Amino acid sequence: MDAPYLFLFFSIITLLHLPGFCTAGDTITASQSLRDVNGSTLSSRDGTFEMGFFSPGNSQKRFLGIWYKSIPAKNVVWVANRLNPINDSSGVLMIDDSGKLVILSSKSAVVWSANSTGPARDPVVQLLDTGNLVLRDGNDGDSGTTYLWQSFDYPTDTVLPEMKIGWDLRRGLDRRLTAWKSPDDPSPGDFSWGLELHNYPEAVAWKGNQEYFRSGPWNGLRYSGAPEQRANPLFSFDFVNDEDELYLTNHLKNKSVLTRTILNQSNYAWERYVWSEATLAWKLFTTVPKDYCDKYGLCGAYSNCDVTDLPICQCLPGFSPKSPEKWNSMDWSGGCTRNKPLDCGDGDGFIKFGGLKLPDTTFSWVNRTFDLKECRAKCLRNCSCMAYTHSDISGPGSGCAMWFGDLVDIRHFEEGGQDLYIRMPRSALELKSRHWWEIAVIVIAVIVPASVLLLTCYYIRRWRKKPKEAKIDEGEKEPKNESSKEDLELPLFDLATITDATDNFSFNQKLGEGGFGPVYKGTLPDGRQIAVKRLSAISRQGAREFKNEVKLIAKLQHRNLVKLLGCCEGEEMMLIYEYLPNRSLDAFIFDGTRGKLLDWQNRFNIICGIARGLLYLHQDSRLRIIHRDLKASNVLLDEKMNPKISDFGMARTFGGDQSEGNTNRVVGTYGYMAPEYAIDGLFSVKSDVFSFGILVLEIISGKRNRGLFHSNQNLIGHAWRLYAEGRPLDLIDPCLDGSCILSEVLRCIHLSFLCLQHHPENRPSMASVVVMLGSEGPLPPPKQPGFLIDKNPFEGDSSSSKQELNSVNEITVTLVEAR
Repeated sequence: MDAPYLFLFFSIITLLHLPGFCTAGDTITASQSLRDVNGSTLSSRDGTFEMGFFSPGNSQKRFLGIWYKSIPAKNVVWVANRLNPINDSSGVLMIDDSGKLVILSSKSAVVWSANSTGPARDPVVQLLDTGNLVLRDGNDGDSGTTYLWQSFDYPTDTVLPEMKIGWDLRRGLDRRLTAWKSPDDPSPGDFSWGLELHNYPEAVAWKGNQEYFRSGPWNGLRYSGAPEQRANPLFSFDFVNDEDELYLTNHLKNKSVLTRTILNQSNYAWERYVWSEATLAWKLFTTVPKDYCDKYGLCGAYSNCDVTDLPICQCLPGFSPKSPEKWNSMDWSGGCTRNKPLDCGDGDGFIKFGGLKLPDTTFSWVNRTFDLKECRAKCLRNCSCMAYTHSDISGPGSGCAMWFGDLVDIRHFEEGGQDLYIRMPRSALELKSRHWWEIAVIVIAVIVPASVLLLTCYYIRRWRKKPKEAKIDEGEKEPKNESSKEDLELPLFDLATITDATDNFSFNQKLGEGGFGPVYKGTLPDGRQIAVKRLSAISRQGAREFKNEVKLIAKLQHRNLVKLLGCCEGEEMMLIYEYLPNRSLDAFIFDGTRGKLLDWQNRFNIICGIARGLLYLHQDSRLRIIHRDLKASNVLLDEKMNPKISDFGMARTFGGDQSEGNTNRVVGTYGYMAPEYAIDGLFSVKSDVFSFGILVLEIISGKRNRGLFHSNQNLIGHAWRLYAEGRPLDLIDPCLDGSCILSEVLRCIHLSFLCLQHHPENRPSMASVVVMLGSEGPLPPPKQPGFLIDKNPFEGDSSSSKQELNSVNEITVTLVEAR
């Protein structure tokens, strides 16, 4: 070895007898450091830890590790070369001429190196009393705390006091634990633990790619799912969450105590031990998971796990099992669903549930300055907000945390839990506020006279009833001609106001036209800009769709749905909407020039926004709504390019328990219809999922699905061919011009194929789609999607029978066909 190299020796004996390298089995006591061979010194402090080469269990392979020196059993707390063992006893730890800490094998091959942050003029390696191996510049002196590299930044399976578990956001460093594969093999197993970068961060344990345990978010005192983290005489915790770092660390109150926390692969547990001098053994202090209720998502959504109850999973009040059969067979993973849909807006309220582990925070939002009253008001204004609480319960409580989407992984604690305010419809709030005898009196007092009144009305109506037109379709009748004023609570605009606002429906104010009639831009006297949908006198399908849209969208309020401001009835029928200056999505993604205004981040946000809007329609609105005509031209963009789903003329509603329907009157746009709907008239929420999958491909590619690409293939077939050939990135719109995050693009392409599966049962729900878009976990492999060939679904093998139905211009059509 050349003299310029700096070597680290493992004992004074080695220093004296083998000057130039250190052999396997040698050790260095805690706080010793050596400089180069020409003037090195060896100093020792408390001797708690030592470092050297070792062979774990029955293995013959060699690793460099750190362990407790004063404890008979070699409890290794850190391993350097866990991914690359040495196969003989020739290991050498040294600092090379670039100042980097390395391990060499017998052939001078580097088997491990420390990723130091910069060179040092006078590098020093030191093992601290905490068990932290550090590389620093000797010019900083013995008390220097600026490290070029430290083992605490790269933990293996053990947490020691003063070690940070979490993120250094400045360097993008994730300090995450990974269990040993076995007692004989310190290489990483499939059990890991770390902090997730949610808006409301929490610790998560992963078993392979599956979330296994969740601590709950840090609430100022402890993790909400860990009431045992209360004050104790042994150690304290610090949780830091700022723009530079996110981590949890613990400090010993008594420095003479030895404690460690390990990830145990054999039983998939997080275990904290304390050394007992009396018994000369490690005593288990606490373990996680504690019980069956700690298993992630055991009870599904809107269900509470309580180990003191039988069964341990119970639906929250106001909810019932989504699948009673599975629930009764002790399969609770499907969770619970609301007994009554939310009203959204002023009709909803909140019920306080106490003693809980807070739900999964993947879809959460935090504001540390809001008080609880402001938090409630903000949550109430957003129809997707399902719950809120204090984000910090230290002291009287402060801050605001809100949850969006299903509430998952809730459990109850006898003590140490937290309050959570869950959104409920007005009916549930009223029932909760009354005693059973009050309800009985009210029911009797209301039902008896109401029944008499209804019977009277029934006979009067029957007497007056005139013959009605025949049904067009089971479950899909012509709307009545009476005014919708009785059913709706919409502001009414008079015709003169709308005429003035649109400059007498000037051609210059016209925005577009559909089957119902034209749409005009207008300006109200108060300065608000509006879009006016005017029913055409010659429209054959407009009256039905106009009435349907009024009934469905009147009370829908969601950030990703277009907002209906009012209507105008009388001589003419008109709907008045908020005006969205960027108009529709198709004007951007299918235009080579305007498409450049939508970079990948905009397009990804649009995809996520459309998904959230559909999730609201399918799951969280008052009625389950199937849009049936989702396409690029029916997605409008506001001034910030946020998407809003529009045009509910073709939509259908279901009751809370109904999931699918059928029709002879197929409506929608060819190229976006799901196979089972276009061919057999069967529709469900999965029909919209199929349309969403096509829309995702169009947003990524900038191409219409109805175009021809290769061997008479449409966009679905073209994309699938590229995917099958391992060239999915060839689908990307050239307008994106390098702005793509390739992992997100690939994930969206993969997700689109899952949505485009031929059979509806193979497609994910929109709830799953939203989760997949917001996570990085693996996706299931897709099968070949439906409608690979650009062909009208109503045509036979010959393309000549009804060529006019190919509707390449994406006009929404209504077709009556026998099945």
